[in-house]
Amino acid sequence: MRLLLSSVLFSLLLASGVSGQNKIVVFQSDFGLKDGAVSAMKGVAMGVSPDLKLFDLTHEIPAYNIWEAAYRLEQTVPYWPAGTVFVSVVDPGVGTTRKSVVLKTKTGQYIVTPDNGTLTLIAASQGIAEIREIDEVLNRRKNSQESYTFHGRDVYAYTGARLAAGVISYEQVGRKLPDEVVQIPYQQAVQDGNIIKGTIAILDIQYGNIWTNIGGALFNQLGLKFGDIMHVEIFHNQDRVYTGDMPYCQTFGAVAVGQPLAYLNSLLFLSFALNQGDFAKTHSIASGSDWRVEVRKK
Repeated sequence: MRLLLSSVLFSLLLASGVSGQNKIVVFQSDFGLKDGAVSAMKGVAMGVSPDLKLFDLTHEIPAYNIWEAAYRLEQTVPYWPAGTVFVSVVDPGVGTTRKSVVLKTKTGQYIVTPDNGTLTLIAASQGIAEIREIDEVLNRRKNSQESYTFHGRDVYAYTGARLAAGVISYEQVGRKLPDEVVQIPYQQAVQDGNIIKGTIAILDIQYGNIWTNIGGALFNQLGLKFGDIMHVEIFHNQDRVYTGDMPYCQTFGAVAVGQPLAYLNSLLFLSFALNQGDFAKTHSIASGSDWRVEVRKK
């Protein structure tokens, strides 16, 4: 009877996600694929357990661009099941005093990363269940103590793989930290009278579209219908670099080729585009915490 009850309890724990491990590791970095850095991280992970399932989020984050690393996590993490371990290595401060951590989201995913701003957006959108600092005495690749410039391989990939494979529990990662992370300051999406303000969160690189952090629910407070005209102003720091009017549309084809439009992207955030053109390149617009946008109904 005791054995039966124990088996039932274990099954319930697995079903509830308490165990935390599902053998999936997703890698992100600014390394690119021109050399062996990404392969080295995956090799370390497979050395921990050949049963792991390894995937890539991206390795094309622009060098040292912590903001974009933060955005790509927010864009991607919610679509992966609870128990997935993300290893995100955009680490211009490698070897310094910045903390190496594993954040568990309230939705059950784990992010292994330097606490350097990378967790800014995911902590806000998914919530912090717990944060632990990696104990590098216990959770570091064997005989790597003299290496100070590749924590992605020696600490993060190794720790992430051990966690995903169930070699260690989350509690064995290291000591528990306060539920707060290093923050990158940015313009959060807010309504100010008849104006909505936000950040140019990212560019849709392939097409040059502008993606903001203004969600559909907030945008709808302006009361625009498809075809209505909206006024858009874009700022880099304090400098206004674009001002213009454009229709709010459901599809790109609602305007002539080369004409601007506003729309809700696949994540249901307000975005701007030129039909079959490159909005960002045409108007010299980039993305990040230093790029702001203001919109209102015309």
